[in-house]
Amino acid sequence: MKPSRIPNSTRLNLARFDLQSLRLVVLVAQHGSLSVAAQHMPLALAAASRRLRELESTLGQPLFVRRSHGMQTSDAGELVVRHACEVLHSLDMLGDSLKDIEHGVTRHIRLCASSAAIVQFLPPLIARFEAENPQVRIELEEQVSDVVVLHLRQGRADVGVFASGAAEEGLLCESLRQDELVVVLPNKHRLARSKAALVFADLLDEPWVSLSAGAALLNVQVQAAARLNATLKIRMQVRSFDAMAQLIAAGLGIGLMPRLAVQPMLKERMVAARPLKELWAKRQLWVATRPETSDPSVSAFIASLRQPKPV
Repeated sequence: MKPSRIPNSTRLNLARFDLQSLRLVVLVAQHGSLSVAAQHMPLALAAASRRLRELESTLGQPLFVRRSHGMQTSDAGELVVRHACEVLHSLDMLGDSLKDIEHGVTRHIRLCASSAAIVQFLPPLIARFEAENPQVRIELEEQVSDVVVLHLRQGRADVGVFASGAAEEGLLCESLRQDELVVVLPNKHRLARSKAALVFADLLDEPWVSLSAGAALLNVQVQAAARLNATLKIRMQVRSFDAMAQLIAAGLGIGLMPRLAVQPMLKERMVAARPLKELWAKRQLWVATRPETSDPSVSAFIASLRQPKPV
């Protein structure tokens, strides 16, 4: 459904919005009920109804369609709810930042990183940096590599860590780590006991479990198959290595995962893993910032990431 645009004539009245009314709109959209939303505020039902009517009057159009089974957002309502959520989230973050200042935290670094980096090495490095720099707080968001790069370009992240294969042009990138991709198999798979490294071309007829679109891991698999004039038979796509391992263990396909990421599953005998006989199985993990970044805290954080993991 295409969101309708709020007429220009109403924009002068947006100053009449207040946070309580925005929260009310979001709650009505979530619960489909004005009375339930009023209870969560908490507000008297009559007061909540009056606030909603005044807001709709200000905008010049209804935000909800009233139906016998509840309230459903209109096109304008969907637009207002989306922006209201962003405003309320920003204010919550502001409140958290002000509390951090009370505790001596004066700088927040927004780190966006791929699953491979988080699973393999980032947590102890972040913990060590924060312990050594108590005035700095690292805010971590997990994303696939393509989205990490996008968030950097859009200014939604200060530092990005991602795997080879993402389009990093225009960013300042440094090599951070190397990881190795291995083939992960169900324990009863015919190749699970193979001692030789596996050849990717021999696996093209297998059903694959992979990460979701935008993951560097998926990109490298698809590109490798294309070079062989083949199409990867992707059966399932998920957002985490844990979910991949669960599906593979159930016999629903095979997959590629970083060696360090699969080690805990191997210890539990969940799955089997075999090396892959391809040059591209060894790949780089990169750390990147925007060219205009000059914050010394960011530079110090990147320098700390280059250090070995704490024992």
